[in-house]
Amino acid sequence: MRKPSIREVAKLADVSTATVSNVFSGKKPVNDELKERVRLAANQLGYQMDRAASQLRSQRNKVVTVLVPNITDTFFATIVSHLENLAFEHGYDVIVASSHDRDDVETSRIKALMSWRPAGMIAIPCSGQLSESLLSLTSHCPTVLIDRVSVHSAPFDTVTIDNRAAGDLACQHLANAGHENILIAASNLSFPPIRERVEGAFLAMEKSQLAKPNVIELGSDLEEGAVKITNWLERNPKPTAILALTNVTTLSTLTALAECNIKVGQDISLVAFDDYAWMSARSTSLTAIRQPVAEVAQNAWSRLLERIDSERINVDPKATILEATLIQRHSVKNMSVEN
Repeated sequence: MRKPSIREVAKLADVSTATVSNVFSGKKPVNDELKERVRLAANQLGYQMDRAASQLRSQRNKVVTVLVPNITDTFFATIVSHLENLAFEHGYDVIVASSHDRDDVETSRIKALMSWRPAGMIAIPCSGQLSESLLSLTSHCPTVLIDRVSVHSAPFDTVTIDNRAAGDLACQHLANAGHENILIAASNLSFPPIRERVEGAFLAMEKSQLAKPNVIELGSDLEEGAVKITNWLERNPKPTAILALTNVTTLSTLTALAECNIKVGQDISLVAFDDYAWMSARSTSLTAIRQPVAEVAQNAWSRLLERIDSERINVDPKATILEATLIQRHSVKNMSVEN
């Protein structure tokens, strides 16, 4: 069966072939009305752009790779979803891989992703230290790092939130509500953002002239984390509040509290990290630190496009630091009022 041509799409959409090419390649901006006409015409004819031929003509691969620690983690999956939408708008395809929080898998995935000769890569490292495989990208692939990275030492553009300020904000909220005995549910303290959130929490307690919170590392596995925090709660005096530093540690904490028959908002207060629809859909909605996920993805994508379009691959790296916000709901009891 003969494939429809770009000229046939242009004729049906009543535009030039150059406009059709720009809609699919993203080389030049096209207004929304023309984009819609071209895409409707292409769908009607069953036209698909020949990516390989286009790349040979332009000498640029219209593929971007994205590497995350675990695609099942809601935070990482949301980042990927935003990046896929942004890439589509600019005529890029996206190849996604997960390192499963393992250095050896990360090395293998990077090798596989680079075999596609991507125009660039956006990565979230699997550990607190940048692997040799990631560092090897500095000289030959435009790369932007998100989240698990120390912005002061990374030889790449980075996009993160101000994690110390976020930890301070969360713990100060608890301190203002009269909580003095706080447990911090961390994932892994070797990850820079987690470590910085704990430092921020300690700072908040110091400003309030209160003792540092206890800290427990739960790891990145929900069920294993739930067992660890359950065991901790059974062996230690019950805190009045828990600060969970990731969406996974939040779920581990909620699982453990249910197992121990401890009611959030009544028997214990909870502040979560990240903010998703289910957190407000609970009978006791969760107060949370909201990371600007869409803004993180947008900044990472913009930085990557700038690198792709310039001759300077990873020279003079730029750190973009965004602010998180506190979303107050009903999971934090005011101890001052009660007393």
